[in-house]
Amino acid sequence: MRFLFLTVSILLGCLNQLLAQSALLAEPPIIPIPVLYQQHIGTFQVTAKTIILFDTSVEDSVYSFFQQSLTILTKSALPIHKKGRADYIKFSINPQQITEPEGYSLAITSSTVVLVGHDKAGLFYGFQSLLQLFSRSLIIPACFIKDHPRFSYRGMHLDVSRNFFPVSFIKKYIDILAYYKFNTFHWHLTDDQGWRIEIKKYPLLQQIAAYRNETLIGHKKELPHHFDGKKYGGYYTQNEIKEVIEYATQRSITIIPEIEMPGHAMAALSAYPQYGCTGGPYSAATFWGIFDEVYCAGNDSTFIFLQNVLDEVISLFPTTYIHVGGDECVKTKWKSCPKCQKRIQIEHLKDEDELQSYFIKRIGDYIYSKGRKIIGWDEILEGGLPPDATVMSWRGIEGGIDAIRQKHNAIMTPESHVYLDYYQSLYPQEPLAAAGYTPLSKVYAYEPIPADFSPEDTKYLIGIQGNIWTEYMPTSQKVEYMMLPRALAIAELAWSKSEKKNYSDFLRRVRMHQEIMKTKGINCADVFDEITDSVTIKTDQLPILHLSTSSPKSEIYYTLDGSNPSISSLLYKAPIEIVKSRTVRAAVFFEGKQKGRVFEKDFHISKSIGKPVSFTPTPKGNYKPVNNLTTVNGIVGTTRYNTGEWVGFQDTNVEVQVDLQTIQTVSDLRINVLVYHWQRMWAPIQLVFSVSENGQSFKEVYTHTNFPINGINSVHASLQQPLKARYIRIKAINPASIPAGEYGAGGRPWLLVDEFEVN
Repeated sequence: MRFLFLTVSILLGCLNQLLAQSALLAEPPIIPIPVLYQQHIGTFQVTAKTIILFDTSVEDSVYSFFQQSLTILTKSALPIHKKGRADYIKFSINPQQITEPEGYSLAITSSTVVLVGHDKAGLFYGFQSLLQLFSRSLIIPACFIKDHPRFSYRGMHLDVSRNFFPVSFIKKYIDILAYYKFNTFHWHLTDDQGWRIEIKKYPLLQQIAAYRNETLIGHKKELPHHFDGKKYGGYYTQNEIKEVIEYATQRSITIIPEIEMPGHAMAALSAYPQYGCTGGPYSAATFWGIFDEVYCAGNDSTFIFLQNVLDEVISLFPTTYIHVGGDECVKTKWKSCPKCQKRIQIEHLKDEDELQSYFIKRIGDYIYSKGRKIIGWDEILEGGLPPDATVMSWRGIEGGIDAIRQKHNAIMTPESHVYLDYYQSLYPQEPLAAAGYTPLSKVYAYEPIPADFSPEDTKYLIGIQGNIWTEYMPTSQKVEYMMLPRALAIAELAWSKSEKKNYSDFLRRVRMHQEIMKTKGINCADVFDEITDSVTIKTDQLPILHLSTSSPKSEIYYTLDGSNPSISSLLYKAPIEIVKSRTVRAAVFFEGKQKGRVFEKDFHISKSIGKPVSFTPTPKGNYKPVNNLTTVNGIVGTTRYNTGEWVGFQDTNVEVQVDLQTIQTVSDLRINVLVYHWQRMWAPIQLVFSVSENGQSFKEVYTHTNFPINGINSVHASLQQPLKARYIRIKAINPASIPAGEYGAGGRPWLLVDEFEVN
């Protein structure tokens, strides 16, 4: 009996050990995914006997930092010893053993942890991997990791001009970047809405330019604009900046400061109006957008002012690069400024684009004379690039490609994929954001290196960066919500090899990191497992709704009558054909309980569904339809205009024509027009509806000229007498340019239309 008891006890002990170890044998929750990960047998456990083994290749300050970081997990400081045979964690730097810059190896056995870095940065990144392994338990699997980054530049940006954040949050932001192996923090310190850095030579930058009189409430597209009536602002003292730089340096992060020029200068000009073309008065912008008040390029004192500012910036920031902006410089004032026009003549410049190039080159030469280099947004390509300038390509990837073809370094940061101020979910409950839509899956799908790049081209693509513009992020909690987990996808794109990409495995790791972030008090969004949808439609067919969720072991239930779904509703097994107008609602369920919010989509089914549509001329820009059935797919575009449902034109005469394919009786025609003057979206002067039986001779049946709504204007042509028709045509007569005094004055307005319904 005693033998049987001992046998059972031993078996139970082994079973418990196996169960514990089976949980550890899963792929580790490391983000970004390492180049090489090998699982071994056994585990390493931190105990009261565990020590940190000293190595002379590592600075004392690094040991101190690592010891403090581990103490947060172990709850007591691990002692540092010069000798030890087992139960130790050893750190060392050996560039001969680890040959890739910023690379490391991590070898874990049942008795030792040995981390070797190529350099100080590599050691730090390997330590982050170790911290991630320890994040769930002080028992970690025996394994071997060898790792190094794909790109040398791995950046995240933060705009502190539109909204200002305290030093405590800047440090927290840096901690997040460091944990995921970013090595660059792009600090956007100046813009139209506020100047955020102390410049001692120009105290009015702190006293005046750092503050605006009030701030816009809601989205800038909504009219009339409403403001909070409260003075808002702040700035970082030079001592605070030094403190932040030291904090970042400890975490292997370089801070690149951005001082915007020649545009985005209204805050600076509010303090020193003599450096603008008109002499003011100016005030810091209270709402969001692009403004035509810029630095005067014809005034030498402007350059002296900026050089003095840069002297103080350069003395603070030890980085190789200084970011000079260069984006969205409206040249209207330059065209009417005598000094700027004189500069164009004297310097033999062709136009205002070349004047901008002159401006950036002149500033660039000064920065180079101080032993630094410049980075600018891709507009610095206009008129020619300064020597040795690095381009941040944000308006797509074309600017980066152009720079690389000219043998300049480029950083890819396309608005379409890595601007984290865009919505990450289309659910209507999402907090206010810029109008684009960039879900986690889209960020992760981005490939920074164009397919046709040669190895020579690739040498000049030094990395990627995610950008956080804070117009609609008034709190640090909102920044975290918009940043995470999408920044984790950017981290993996920047660090890991492209062949390691696996979205489902990435999501598995993200779910683990959500728990880590909760314990750290980080507000990570939890929307990526909610329902996503797509609608397919073919010519002369009904729309098909496809639903999906990335949530593991979950089911989707849905209704077709607009009611909220439950587990008693229809179980989603296959795409849904929409046979009539209806509201579809659906939700994810896990183990019988609803997970996340309810998905909803309305469909409007009419005689025009799936019928051939022609556009004259072709739609443009971000408003090109995926196919010519976008306006007849049954989905009405919403106020979120970048979802692919709106079709856009920048032409004075536009025709949209639908072919019903047979002659039918029609009595009701509808189309929507989206009007947001603050997005340069204008109503047509008139819309004319015409019908035809043969496609040759058309009869005008309705004209519409009143578009009173700032938003969606539904145009409804209810015919007094039903008519026979096969072809329905809508002709729009549009204004040639945006009127003077309006946002974007002189530019071409957009006409956005959607869902052409015929009944």
